[in-house]
Amino acid sequence: MFIYFKKRKDGCSSKPSFGFALVEIVIGSAIIVTAILSLISVYNTYLLHALSNSKNIQAGLLLEEGVEAVKFLRDKGWTTYIQTLSSNTNYYLSWNSGLSMWTSSSTPAPYIDNKFLRTFVLEDVRRNGSDQIASSGTTDPGTKKLTVTVAYTTTGSATTTKTMSTYITNLFSN
Repeated sequence: MFIYFKKRKDGCSSKPSFGFALVEIVIGSAIIVTAILSLISVYNTYLLHALSNSKNIQAGLLLEEGVEAVKFLRDKGWTTYIQTLSSNTNYYLSWNSGLSMWTSSSTPAPYIDNKFLRTFVLEDVRRNGSDQIASSGTTDPGTKKLTVTVAYTTTGSATTTKTMSTYITNLFSN
């Protein structure tokens, strides 16, 4: 804190002037408060993104689990668990602890952890004359396109949807 002395016309010092010191205190306090509020804002933004990222990671893991669960059903029996499902229909996965296996149903399943809704769709695959996957051609009964979708709400009421697609085949001819 600086103390200023006003000089009188005759050159002698008079009473100290505290006006400039008060201005310096106000400006310094404003700078400190602005810096603290900025740090709090940055920290809140960091927390918001960190918490929303955990949902993204969980959704990714649920997508992978969904693909693996359908592959499990394929391995158990293509004709029993995959071929009987209608194309372009939403199905839901659930773990049947009595049978110790995954099951699929067209009846909506409860949300996973009360946050995530996972569905999967199987689509027919067509092959062209060169036996390559194409948009038109002959239907391949031993191959299906699998699309797994996970939907969840983010901050507020916005719904985020993550999707993963792959092809599955009747690998074991079962």
